[in-house]
Amino acid sequence: MKRVIVITSGKGGVGKTTTAINLGAAIKHFGRDVLIVDGNLTTPNVGIHFGSPEVPVNLNHVLSGKAEVFEAVYEHESGLKIIPSSLSFKELRKIKPERLKNFKKDFTKISDFVIVDSAAGLGNEAMGAVSLADEIIIVTNPEMPAITDALKTAKLAEEMGKPILGVIITKVRKDEIELQPETVKEMLDSEILGMVPYDLHVSHSLNLRNAVVHTHPKSPSARAYKEIAARILNVPYDSNKDAETFLERIFKTLRLKNRYG
Repeated sequence: MKRVIVITSGKGGVGKTTTAINLGAAIKHFGRDVLIVDGNLTTPNVGIHFGSPEVPVNLNHVLSGKAEVFEAVYEHESGLKIIPSSLSFKELRKIKPERLKNFKKDFTKISDFVIVDSAAGLGNEAMGAVSLADEIIIVTNPEMPAITDALKTAKLAEEMGKPILGVIITKVRKDEIELQPETVKEMLDSEILGMVPYDLHVSHSLNLRNAVVHTHPKSPSARAYKEIAARILNVPYDSNKDAETFLERIFKTLRLKNRYG
């Protein structure tokens, strides 16, 4: 079954793009064909995250009628397919975000699973991305300002007739969580798909221009994203069995000591 899932948030800085690329990588981990589309036209980051900030043909060219969708598709070494957007402000001025929905069939011809990284907030870009969704995933932190903005996004999805698949809570610190998952679920009236812990491996993966699911597959954050993907796909996954063993942690510590003296 073809599925277009739009990843959105009420505000920036909550880990929306990180979630889009890692959820895509996690779904790919379970053998599905995945396309990630950078629908965040003003501040595109998908290409940057994968080490391709500038490419010859991008989503902006498609939206402006200068290229076909298949010409803007790039395949990552992992097998993930991506359609980056342009970093050029000049190209952005010519783009109408509402045209995104016109290319839904083209996206689904490329892959069975299409993950769209939306712009944050409630502007035209966000609405353009949401308009092509089969389902919406809202990304938020467990903090009141982020949840309040996420609630506005949930209402936007409702007004546009788009079902919310669930909420992903990111950057969770066990000892400093402001709002419990039950409270977030009640406030947003949506299922909690999963909680992604604050994890320095994520920052490291960004420096490596890759998904943490690829660079640190046994890290807490990578396992959290795989757990969420398994839930979406309705397939079995045991996060504990996928964790690092005691010996693996020792060897990693020794490698780090040897590397940094």
